[in-house]
Amino acid sequence: MASLKDMRVRIAATKATQKITKAMQMVAASKLRRAQVAAEAARPYAERMTKVLGSIAAAVAGSDAAPRLLAGTGNDKAHLLVVCTAERGLCGPFNSSIVRLARERINALVNQGKDVKILCVGRKGADQLRRVYGRLIIKTIELRGVRAIGFEQAEMISGEIVALFDEGAFDVCMLFFSRFRSVIAQVPTALQIIPPVFEPAKDNAPAATYEYEPEEEDILTELLPRNLSVQVFRALLENAASEQGARMSAMDNATRNAGEMIRKQTLTYNRTRQAMITKELIEIISGAEAL
Repeated sequence: MASLKDMRVRIAATKATQKITKAMQMVAASKLRRAQVAAEAARPYAERMTKVLGSIAAAVAGSDAAPRLLAGTGNDKAHLLVVCTAERGLCGPFNSSIVRLARERINALVNQGKDVKILCVGRKGADQLRRVYGRLIIKTIELRGVRAIGFEQAEMISGEIVALFDEGAFDVCMLFFSRFRSVIAQVPTALQIIPPVFEPAKDNAPAATYEYEPEEEDILTELLPRNLSVQVFRALLENAASEQGARMSAMDNATRNAGEMIRKQTLTYNRTRQAMITKELIEIISGAEAL
């Protein structure tokens, strides 16, 4: 059994840990609001751009003049998986849930005989994937030291993707991130960005006819790389909000668990101390009676 001094040291250490987790929870809560607003503000623009591109792409479907970013290479042999995670841990299952979704996709593609390459954005995802799929990782982009996610980071990442596509390194590109729903709910998401997949219109109204100036192919050539940057930017913002929400929930649970541990440790300490006092009193009384 541990001595009373060891118990006091353990209680003090648990209280110090509780203070740290409580501080991290408050910091995450302060960052969450700003990250949530940024993520929610980016959604309408990204969704509207996707609809516009889908409408223009429908006009050039099957055309030989369609840009390669839209039509693809015509094959699906080589796949590039862009896995976006955080640079730091202590945020619950946020990183592991994204990696788990990517791992399932990797295994499915490998079983189908496809060539898989991984581009990691974020150190935590790279560390987890490197244990099993280290040979498949072609590059890791770390955003450590970036105070706030900006469009320049998204352009840099999308530039790497487009450069690999122009080199013929892959045929299909999938983007993995976590979509923010609430503080306690983050949804791991996989989005195909090359060639893009556009959802059909939900309403049955006849589509309007538009005349484009310049031609549809020229517009797509200009907008497709920007749409790629927009989708990556949206994924980074969704990840930032999801990370803070997950960290806030994880640190809240850790603070509660630390409080429960302190209660149990204090109870054990008091019982042990009372037992030692009772034992000493019995020894004193027994010695007095022996005299």
